[in-house]
Amino acid sequence: MDTTELLKKVRQIEIKARGLSRNIFAGQYHSAFKGRGMAFSEVREYQYGDDMRDIDWNVTARYNRPYVKIFEEERELTVMLLIDVSESLSFGSSTTIKRDRLAEIAATLAFSAIQNNDKIGVIFFSDKIEKFIPPQKGKKHILFIIREILGFEPQSRGTDINMALRYMTNAIKKRCTAFLISDFIDGHDYKQALRIANRKHDVVAIQVYDMLGTELKSVGLMKVLDPESGKTMWIDTSSKKIRGEYRNWWNRRQAEMDNAFKQSRVDSISVSTDDDYVKSLLQLFQHRG
Repeated sequence: MDTTELLKKVRQIEIKARGLSRNIFAGQYHSAFKGRGMAFSEVREYQYGDDMRDIDWNVTARYNRPYVKIFEEERELTVMLLIDVSESLSFGSSTTIKRDRLAEIAATLAFSAIQNNDKIGVIFFSDKIEKFIPPQKGKKHILFIIREILGFEPQSRGTDINMALRYMTNAIKKRCTAFLISDFIDGHDYKQALRIANRKHDVVAIQVYDMLGTELKSVGLMKVLDPESGKTMWIDTSSKKIRGEYRNWWNRRQAEMDNAFKQSRVDSISVSTDDDYVKSLLQLFQHRG
Protein backbone atom coordinates (compact mmCIF):
# COMPACT_ATOMS: atom_id res chain seq x y z
CA MET A 1 0.00 0.00 0.00
CA ASP A 2 1.61 3.28 -1.12
CA THR A 3 1.46 6.48 0.95
CA THR A 4 -1.40 8.08 -1.02
CA GLU A 5 -3.57 4.97 -0.76
CA LEU A 6 -2.73 4.61 2.94
CA LEU A 7 -3.70 8.22 3.74
CA LYS A 8 -6.93 7.84 1.80
CA LYS A 9 -7.83 4.72 3.74
CA VAL A 10 -6.89 6.36 7.05
CA ARG A 11 -9.23 9.25 6.22
CA GLN A 12 -12.08 6.88 5.30
CA ILE A 13 -11.74 4.93 8.54
CA GLU A 14 -11.35 8.15 10.55
CA ILE A 15 -14.64 9.56 9.19
CA LYS A 16 -16.56 6.32 9.77
CA ALA A 17 -15.08 5.55 13.19
CA ARG A 18 -15.46 9.12 14.45
CA GLY A 19 -19.13 9.18 13.39
CA LEU A 20 -19.85 5.85 15.06
CA SER A 21 -18.11 6.76 18.31
CA ARG A 22 -19.88 10.14 18.49
CA ASN A 23 -23.38 9.25 17.37
CA ILE A 24 -23.82 5.63 18.43
CA PHE A 25 -21.22 4.50 20.96
CA ALA A 26 -20.69 7.61 23.11
CA GLY A 27 -23.04 6.76 25.98
CA GLN A 28 -22.73 2.99 25.54
CA TYR A 29 -18.95 3.02 25.80
CA HIS A 30 -19.06 5.23 28.89
CA SER A 31 -21.53 3.02 30.77
CA ALA A 32 -19.72 -0.17 29.71
CA PHE A 33 -16.21 0.79 30.80
CA LYS A 34 -16.13 3.88 33.01
CA GLY A 35 -15.90 3.35 36.72
CA ARG A 36 -14.57 -0.19 36.41
CA GLY A 37 -11.27 0.83 38.00
CA MET A 38 -11.10 1.99 41.61
CA ALA A 39 -8.45 4.38 42.92
CA PHE A 40 -7.40 4.88 46.56
CA SER A 41 -8.77 8.16 47.95
CA GLU A 42 -8.29 8.34 51.76
CA VAL A 43 -8.65 6.47 55.04
CA ARG A 44 -11.27 6.87 57.76
CA GLU A 45 -12.16 5.10 60.97
CA TYR A 46 -13.87 1.76 60.65
CA GLN A 47 -17.68 1.84 60.82
CA TYR A 48 -20.13 -0.99 61.36
CA GLY A 49 -20.81 -2.73 58.05
CA ASP A 50 -17.47 -1.84 56.41
CA ASP A 51 -15.74 -4.62 54.50
CA MET A 52 -12.97 -6.15 56.59
CA ARG A 53 -10.89 -6.49 53.41
CA ASP A 54 -10.65 -2.69 53.21
CA ILE A 55 -8.90 -2.32 56.59
CA ASP A 56 -5.60 -0.44 56.33
CA TRP A 57 -3.51 -2.42 58.76
CA ASN A 58 -0.59 0.02 58.78
CA VAL A 59 -2.77 2.97 59.82
CA THR A 60 -4.71 0.73 62.23
CA ALA A 61 -1.50 -0.27 63.99
CA ARG A 62 -0.29 3.35 64.17
CA TYR A 63 -3.46 4.68 65.86
CA ASN A 64 -4.40 1.50 67.70
CA ARG A 65 -7.94 1.53 66.30
CA PRO A 66 -9.28 0.23 62.97
CA TYR A 67 -9.16 2.36 59.83
CA VAL A 68 -10.41 1.45 56.36
CA LYS A 69 -9.30 2.54 52.89
CA ILE A 70 -11.80 4.57 50.87
CA PHE A 71 -11.79 4.12 47.10
CA GLU A 72 -13.39 6.19 44.37
CA GLU A 73 -14.10 5.48 40.73
CA GLU A 74 -11.30 6.42 38.41
CA ARG A 75 -12.44 9.09 35.98
CA GLU A 76 -9.79 8.28 33.41
CA LEU A 77 -9.15 4.91 31.85
CA THR A 78 -6.14 3.50 30.12
CA VAL A 79 -7.23 1.49 27.09
CA MET A 80 -4.90 -0.98 25.40
CA LEU A 81 -5.51 -2.54 21.99
CA LEU A 82 -3.78 -5.91 21.60
CA ILE A 83 -3.83 -6.30 17.82
CA ASP A 84 -3.00 -9.53 16.03
CA VAL A 85 -0.93 -8.82 12.90
CA SER A 86 -0.21 -12.44 11.97
CA GLU A 87 -0.48 -13.56 8.36
CA SER A 88 -3.78 -15.40 8.85
CA LEU A 89 -5.50 -11.98 9.09
CA SER A 90 -4.78 -11.45 5.38
CA PHE A 91 -7.51 -13.97 4.50
CA GLY A 92 -10.96 -12.95 3.31
CA SER A 93 -13.55 -14.42 0.99
CA SER A 94 -15.73 -11.33 0.51
CA THR A 95 -14.82 -7.73 -0.26
CA THR A 96 -13.28 -7.33 3.21
CA ILE A 97 -10.32 -9.27 4.56
CA LYS A 98 -10.02 -9.95 8.27
CA ARG A 99 -7.25 -7.37 8.74
CA ASP A 100 -9.44 -4.57 7.31
CA ARG A 101 -12.37 -5.47 9.56
CA LEU A 102 -10.02 -5.63 12.54
CA ALA A 103 -8.68 -2.16 11.66
CA GLU A 104 -12.19 -0.66 11.56
CA ILE A 105 -13.11 -2.17 14.93
CA ALA A 106 -9.85 -1.01 16.51
CA ALA A 107 -10.26 2.51 15.10
CA THR A 108 -13.83 2.76 16.40
CA LEU A 109 -12.73 1.69 19.88
CA ALA A 110 -9.83 4.16 19.73
CA PHE A 111 -12.08 7.10 18.86
CA SER A 112 -14.60 6.07 21.54
CA ALA A 113 -11.81 6.02 24.11
CA ILE A 114 -10.29 9.33 23.09
CA GLN A 115 -13.67 11.10 23.14
CA ASN A 116 -14.07 9.84 26.70
CA ASN A 117 -10.73 11.46 27.56
CA ASP A 118 -9.05 8.07 28.02
CA LYS A 119 -5.47 7.24 27.16
CA ILE A 120 -4.98 4.61 24.50
CA GLY A 121 -2.03 2.43 23.56
CA VAL A 122 -1.38 -0.50 21.23
CA ILE A 123 0.53 -3.76 21.27
CA PHE A 124 1.00 -5.27 17.79
CA PHE A 125 1.82 -8.96 18.04
CA SER A 126 2.42 -11.99 15.86
CA ASP A 127 4.38 -14.81 17.48
CA LYS A 128 6.48 -12.02 18.97
CA ILE A 129 5.88 -8.45 20.12
CA GLU A 130 6.11 -6.48 16.90
CA LYS A 131 5.56 -2.99 18.31
CA PHE A 132 4.46 -1.29 21.53
CA ILE A 133 2.85 2.15 21.41
CA PRO A 134 2.56 3.59 24.96
CA PRO A 135 -0.84 4.98 26.02
CA GLN A 136 -1.41 8.66 25.22
CA LYS A 137 -4.28 11.06 24.50
CA GLY A 138 -5.15 13.23 21.52
CA LYS A 139 -6.30 13.13 17.91
CA LYS A 140 -2.75 13.15 16.57
CA HIS A 141 -1.99 10.03 18.59
CA ILE A 142 -5.18 8.30 17.36
CA LEU A 143 -4.39 9.01 13.70
CA PHE A 144 -0.86 7.68 14.22
CA ILE A 145 -2.34 4.47 15.67
CA ILE A 146 -4.75 4.06 12.73
CA ARG A 147 -1.92 4.59 10.21
CA GLU A 148 0.06 1.90 12.02
CA ILE A 149 -2.90 -0.50 12.07
CA LEU A 150 -3.41 -0.13 8.32
CA GLY A 151 0.19 0.05 7.17
CA PHE A 152 2.13 -1.99 9.72
CA GLU A 153 4.34 -4.70 8.22
CA PRO A 154 5.12 -7.45 10.77
CA GLN A 155 8.46 -9.23 10.79
CA SER A 156 6.92 -12.58 11.69
CA ARG A 157 3.94 -14.55 10.34
CA GLY A 158 2.81 -16.71 13.28
CA THR A 159 0.54 -16.11 16.30
CA ASP A 160 1.24 -16.31 20.03
CA ILE A 161 -1.58 -14.81 22.12
CA ASN A 162 -0.10 -16.23 25.32
CA MET A 163 3.10 -14.21 24.81
CA ALA A 164 1.16 -11.01 23.99
CA LEU A 165 -0.96 -11.27 27.13
CA ARG A 166 2.06 -11.90 29.35
CA TYR A 167 3.83 -8.90 27.82
CA MET A 168 0.82 -6.64 28.44
CA THR A 169 0.41 -7.86 32.02
CA ASN A 170 4.05 -7.00 32.78
CA ALA A 171 4.30 -3.77 30.75
CA ILE A 172 1.12 -2.01 31.92
CA LYS A 173 1.35 -1.45 35.67
CA LYS A 174 -1.89 0.50 36.17
CA ARG A 175 -5.18 -1.34 35.69
CA CYS A 176 -6.47 -0.89 32.14
CA THR A 177 -9.21 -2.04 29.80
CA ALA A 178 -7.57 -4.26 27.18
CA PHE A 179 -9.23 -5.22 23.89
CA LEU A 180 -7.66 -8.40 22.51
CA ILE A 181 -8.52 -8.40 18.78
CA SER A 182 -7.55 -11.49 16.79
CA ASP A 183 -8.89 -14.36 14.71
CA PHE A 184 -7.62 -16.61 17.56
CA ILE A 185 -6.05 -19.07 15.14
CA ASP A 186 -3.27 -20.03 17.51
CA GLY A 187 -1.69 -23.37 18.36
CA HIS A 188 -0.49 -22.14 21.77
CA ASP A 189 -2.42 -22.53 25.02
CA TYR A 190 -3.28 -19.02 26.22
CA LYS A 191 -5.88 -19.86 28.91
CA GLN A 192 -3.62 -19.28 31.93
CA ALA A 193 -2.18 -16.04 30.53
CA LEU A 194 -5.72 -14.82 29.79
CA ARG A 195 -6.87 -15.63 33.32
CA ILE A 196 -3.90 -13.83 34.90
CA ALA A 197 -4.28 -10.81 32.61
CA ASN A 198 -7.97 -10.47 33.44
CA ARG A 199 -7.27 -10.54 37.17
CA LYS A 200 -5.00 -7.51 36.86
CA HIS A 201 -6.81 -5.75 34.01
CA ASP A 202 -10.24 -5.77 32.37
CA VAL A 203 -9.78 -7.89 29.23
CA VAL A 204 -12.33 -8.00 26.40
CA ALA A 205 -11.86 -10.45 23.50
CA ILE A 206 -13.00 -9.69 19.94
CA GLN A 207 -12.70 -12.48 17.39
CA VAL A 208 -12.66 -11.54 13.70
CA TYR A 209 -13.30 -14.44 11.31
CA ASP A 210 -14.39 -15.15 7.74
CA MET A 211 -17.34 -17.40 6.91
CA LEU A 212 -15.33 -19.25 4.24
CA GLY A 213 -12.99 -20.38 7.01
CA THR A 214 -15.80 -22.10 8.91
CA GLU A 215 -16.44 -24.87 6.38
CA LEU A 216 -15.18 -26.26 3.09
CA LYS A 217 -17.21 -25.90 -0.09
CA SER A 218 -17.40 -28.83 -2.48
CA VAL A 219 -15.29 -27.53 -5.38
CA GLY A 220 -13.20 -30.61 -6.09
CA LEU A 221 -9.42 -30.85 -5.73
CA MET A 222 -8.05 -27.68 -4.16
CA LYS A 223 -4.59 -26.47 -3.20
CA VAL A 224 -4.59 -24.75 0.19
CA LEU A 225 -1.95 -22.59 1.86
CA ASP A 226 -1.25 -22.12 5.56
CA PRO A 227 -0.36 -18.39 5.53
CA GLU A 228 1.55 -18.54 8.81
CA SER A 229 3.74 -21.57 8.10
CA GLY A 230 3.84 -21.20 4.29
CA LYS A 231 3.02 -24.90 3.86
CA THR A 232 0.73 -26.01 1.04
CA MET A 233 -1.28 -29.18 0.49
CA TRP A 234 -3.91 -30.58 -1.84
CA ILE A 235 -7.29 -31.61 -0.46
CA ASP A 236 -10.33 -33.18 -2.11
CA THR A 237 -13.20 -30.92 -1.09
CA SER A 238 -15.68 -33.18 -2.90
CA SER A 239 -15.13 -35.71 -0.09
CA LYS A 240 -17.97 -35.52 2.43
CA LYS A 241 -15.68 -37.03 5.07
CA ILE A 242 -13.03 -34.33 4.63
CA ARG A 243 -15.63 -31.56 4.73
CA GLY A 244 -17.07 -33.09 7.89
CA GLU A 245 -13.65 -33.35 9.55
CA TYR A 246 -12.93 -29.72 8.74
CA ARG A 247 -16.32 -28.59 10.13
CA ASN A 248 -15.67 -30.58 13.32
CA TRP A 249 -12.21 -28.99 13.64
CA TRP A 250 -13.71 -25.50 13.37
CA ASN A 251 -16.48 -26.22 15.88
CA ARG A 252 -14.03 -27.81 18.32
CA ARG A 253 -11.65 -24.83 18.06
CA GLN A 254 -14.49 -22.36 18.63
CA ALA A 255 -15.69 -24.32 21.66
CA GLU A 256 -12.18 -24.33 23.14
CA MET A 257 -11.89 -20.57 22.59
CA ASP A 258 -15.31 -19.88 24.16
CA ASN A 259 -14.44 -22.11 27.10
CA ALA A 260 -11.19 -20.20 27.66
CA PHE A 261 -13.14 -16.91 27.75
CA LYS A 262 -15.75 -18.34 30.10
CA GLN A 263 -13.23 -19.81 32.53
CA SER A 264 -11.28 -16.54 32.58
CA ARG A 265 -14.48 -14.46 32.93
CA VAL A 266 -13.60 -12.49 29.83
CA ASP A 267 -16.41 -10.81 27.88
CA SER A 268 -16.20 -11.60 24.16
CA ILE A 269 -17.85 -11.23 20.77
CA SER A 270 -17.21 -12.87 17.40
CA VAL A 271 -17.50 -10.76 14.25
CA SER A 272 -17.53 -12.11 10.70
CA THR A 273 -16.11 -10.04 7.84
CA ASP A 274 -19.67 -10.10 6.47
CA ASP A 275 -21.24 -8.98 9.76
CA ASP A 276 -22.31 -5.55 10.92
CA TYR A 277 -19.66 -5.07 13.58
CA VAL A 278 -21.51 -1.98 14.87
CA LYS A 279 -24.38 -4.19 16.05
CA SER A 280 -21.93 -6.62 17.69
CA LEU A 281 -20.10 -3.85 19.55
CA LEU A 282 -23.37 -2.36 20.75
CA GLN A 283 -24.43 -5.74 22.10
CA LEU A 284 -21.10 -6.02 23.92
CA PHE A 285 -21.45 -2.54 25.44
CA GLN A 286 -25.06 -3.13 26.47
CA HIS A 287 -24.15 -6.45 28.07
CA ARG A 288 -21.44 -4.80 30.15
CA GLY A 289 -23.46 -1.67 30.90
